[in-house]
Amino acid sequence: MAGGICVTLVLLLSVIPAGSRKSWRRRGQQLVPNSRERTEAGGESFPLDFTAVEGNMDNFMTQIKNLAQSLYPCSAQRLDEEMKLHLLSNHSITCNDGSPAGYYLKESKGSRRWLVFLEGGWYCISRENCDLRYDTMRRLMSSKGWPATKKASGILSTQPEENPHWWNANMVFIPYCSSDVWSGASPKTEKSDYAFMGSLIIQEVVRELLGKGLDTAKVLLLAGSSAGGTGVLLNVDMVAEQLEELGYTGIQVRGLSDSGWFLDNQQYRRTDCTDIITCAPTEAIQRGIRYWNGVVPERCKQQFKEGEEWNCFFGYKIYPTLRSPVFVVQWLFDEAQLTVDNVHLSGQPVQENQWNYIQNLGRELRNTLKDVGASFAPACLSHEVITRK
Repeated sequence: MAGGICVTLVLLLSVIPAGSRKSWRRRGQQLVPNSRERTEAGGESFPLDFTAVEGNMDNFMTQIKNLAQSLYPCSAQRLDEEMKLHLLSNHSITCNDGSPAGYYLKESKGSRRWLVFLEGGWYCISRENCDLRYDTMRRLMSSKGWPATKKASGILSTQPEENPHWWNANMVFIPYCSSDVWSGASPKTEKSDYAFMGSLIIQEVVRELLGKGLDTAKVLLLAGSSAGGTGVLLNVDMVAEQLEELGYTGIQVRGLSDSGWFLDNQQYRRTDCTDIITCAPTEAIQRGIRYWNGVVPERCKQQFKEGEEWNCFFGYKIYPTLRSPVFVVQWLFDEAQLTVDNVHLSGQPVQENQWNYIQNLGRELRNTLKDVGASFAPACLSHEVITRK
C-alpha cells in the first residue's frame, strides 16, 4: 500500500515543472509563479492549468499535503537500513586475539557530518583477567563472531523522531575489541598472548573513512560511552592532529564523552586488587597502562612525571589539556564509578555511611565539572545514555 501511495504522489507531482514547485498566486483559472521567483529561476515559466480543481483548490492542496505525509513510510524503509560491517583492510591492526578490527558504517550521501562512536565495555589488566574476559565476553576481544549488520539507536539512529539533530549524518560504530580503554598500541607477538591496539584502531578507521567521503566532511564528532567515553577524551585531539597532518585542515573535530568521566577517589571499602572490579580506579589504570603499552595525548603527558601518565585517564585531569571542544555527559551518581568504589546497591536499604559516601561522590564529581565549557550531569543513579532509545 505504501508503495502505491509513493507512485501516486510521484506521478501527480510529475505534471508540475520542476522550476514551478515553489509558491503560486492565483490569476483567474491559473496559478503562476510571482515575478521574483521567475527571476530567480533564470528561465521561462509555464503557467499551470488547474481548471479541473477550480473552486476547490484548498481541498486539493490538503490532499497534496496528506499524500506527502503518506510518503514517510516509503522513506522510512531506507532510514531503517542497518549499519554494515567493514573489517579493516590493514590486517595488522587487530583485536585482542589477532582477528582484524573493523567498524560498522551507515553512509548518508550528501551529508558532510560524520559521527564516529566508540563502544564501551570495561577492560582487562592481566593475563588471567583477559583470559576470563575472553571466555565470557569474547565479542569484546575478537571480531570472529561479529554480525554483518548492526541496528543502532539513540544518537546513532537514522530516525528523525529519535535522533533529531544527527539522524542524517554518516554513522560509524567502532566495536570495542581491544580491552584497553582505546589506548593501546601493542600488536600480538609470540611472547604476548593478546594485542592491545585501541588507539591504532581509531586512527586506521579514520584513515579508511577518508576514502569513503570523510575527506569532504565539515564536522567529525567523536563520541563514546563508558570506556568509549574515556576513549574520546584520550583520542579526540589525536584524531584532529591526524587529519591536520594528512592535510584535511577544514574538518572540525569535536568530542562527546558519555559516562567516561571517572574519579580517582578513595574506595568506600578497600579490597585487594584482583580484577577490575575490586581494584581501586587508580591502581587498575596503573596496571592496565603498563600491560597495554597505553598511549596518552602528548599535551596531557607533559603535565605529569614519567610513569604517571595514568593520570590522563581521568577526565578532570586530561580535559584542561584538550584543544578540541568536548561535551561531557556524566551521571553524578554513576553506577560504574560506584562499582569500582565497592558500593554495591543490591536492593537492600542503604546504610547511613553508604548514603553519605554516595552524596559526597556526587559533590566531588560536580566540582570537577565546574570548569567544563559544556556538560550535562543529572543527579541520577545510572550509566550511559546517548545510545538509548
